[in-house]
Amino acid sequence: MEVPLKPMGKEDIRKLESALLVMALFDKETFEAIRNPAERLTWVDSLYTAAAALAREKAGMPLSKISEEIGVSEASIRKHLKGETKAGKLVLQMYEKLSKEGFKVELPEAVKESIEGFKKEIKQKIEEIERKIEEIKKIIE
Repeated sequence: MEVPLKPMGKEDIRKLESALLVMALFDKETFEAIRNPAERLTWVDSLYTAAAALAREKAGMPLSKISEEIGVSEASIRKHLKGETKAGKLVLQMYEKLSKEGFKVELPEAVKESIEGFKKEIKQKIEEIERKIEEIKKIIE
């Protein structure tokens, strides 16, 4: 997916904010934080706000318009854009990463381990089903 670093319209803004949000969500620190259900909603909301604000700022939108579109105070938007919040700081880091490396999402180790566990479970289930099929074939013969 091509992600514009300087959005020129609504669709470009959406692409940039989506890329920033996805990259931030799969960041190791964020992934660990959102595993805690008590913090999940706050983190995701803050990350969305920071990503949406930065994408609109990069499109040249004034602070008042960003605030109006996102539905958050100008003071909150300003804090995110200056990196004074955890979410704002992380989204700014993701923007830098995006500008240097392009859009890449690396799965945290916990996700990779879960995927490997699921693969093993599926493989065991398939082997079990194959054994049962063989047993049924013997019974039928």
